[in-house]
Amino acid sequence: MKNRFQDLTSIDFYKNKKQVRWLVFFISVLIGSGSIWYTSLLVEELRERENRQIQLLSSAMEYAATTSENLTFINQEIIQQNYSIPIIMVDSQGDPIEFRNISFKKNSDGRDSIKTLERELLIMQTVYEPIYLQEADIRVFYRNSELLTSLKFYPYVQLAVILVFGILAFALFNQSKISEQNRVWAGLTKETAHQLGTPIASLMAWIDYLRNSPVWEENREIIQEMDKDVVKLRMVTERFSSIGSKPVIQPENLYQVIEETITYLRPRISTKVDMNIHADSKDLEAMMNKPLFEWVIENICKNGVDAMKGKGILTIDVLQDSDKYVIVDISDTGKGIEKKNFRKVFNPGFSTRQRGWGLGLTLAKRIVEGYHGGKIFVKSSEIGKGTTFRIMLLGNMEDVSQFVTEGILEY
Repeated sequence: MKNRFQDLTSIDFYKNKKQVRWLVFFISVLIGSGSIWYTSLLVEELRERENRQIQLLSSAMEYAATTSENLTFINQEIIQQNYSIPIIMVDSQGDPIEFRNISFKKNSDGRDSIKTLERELLIMQTVYEPIYLQEADIRVFYRNSELLTSLKFYPYVQLAVILVFGILAFALFNQSKISEQNRVWAGLTKETAHQLGTPIASLMAWIDYLRNSPVWEENREIIQEMDKDVVKLRMVTERFSSIGSKPVIQPENLYQVIEETITYLRPRISTKVDMNIHADSKDLEAMMNKPLFEWVIENICKNGVDAMKGKGILTIDVLQDSDKYVIVDISDTGKGIEKKNFRKVFNPGFSTRQRGWGLGLTLAKRIVEGYHGGKIFVKSSEIGKGTTFRIMLLGNMEDVSQFVTEGILEY
């Protein structure tokens, strides 16, 4: 029993959420089907009971019509005890002569009452065959009681209420989970930035020492590259700090930001990867936090380089989509992504590499959509030919302010 519990608790529900969703759906259908089946049994039993009651009532009325004996007991205990089943008795001409449990409108006159009886007769004719009282030449029409009718639809109403409740509960739970993840994410990034601060400051001091030492002239190029890496580490620290707090969004030259990022990446990736930038205009501006957006470009480009196994062409196209959005398409000539995984690639932990953490694209999605109010998705991909990621950024501050006001951005 203990081992089974451990197996259950070891299941990664996040990675297998699709299977869990289907399991919950199957259990819900099973419960719903059972509820409908059991209620159907109750409805059928109640229907048979009402039919027997109508048969008894008809026999009592027929007996009362053909005898001159004192029928007080039959009248009080059988005929008058029908408080729920609507019935209409008609003569040989089809005219109503008596009825019970028929609802009429308030303040209705004789014509309205006749119309109501005619309408009820039409309904009753479609539900059950009338009972013919041969001795009295009377036909008795009837239909299900209101209780039986309500009980028939009760399981569907019950399922609808459960469904609405389940959707609301799932939405609240999901929102609570997202909020908790946001708090954990923000705390982790702040602590990471804090921890990186001390060694980076120490490295900066050592580089300054080397610049003023006798080894400077002999190792100038190496020290300069080390300085670039330290600057990069400072930028990474700034990125983590930005994720853990409210980032500053302002207009930036999109082409220039991308070019600076690619310039930094070129000497740090395979020389067999050709990186190109094309733009409708080099003056296009987009609303962004520069350090965070550079992080997005780096992550997607590194994923593309990995997909190409260090050999291929990486192309970045900067496009003006509309007055609202500016588009960045990043295309590689790598192994491609299966269509069923277009959305999964942004899930935490999803990676096609054995040593991959599966956080790069998750982080990119969080930055673009959570902090910039933009969009990021797999535009197209073909196995063996490559993949194109599309990023859409807001083009002006008014749209950013609108997203902040509506609570869409994580500010």
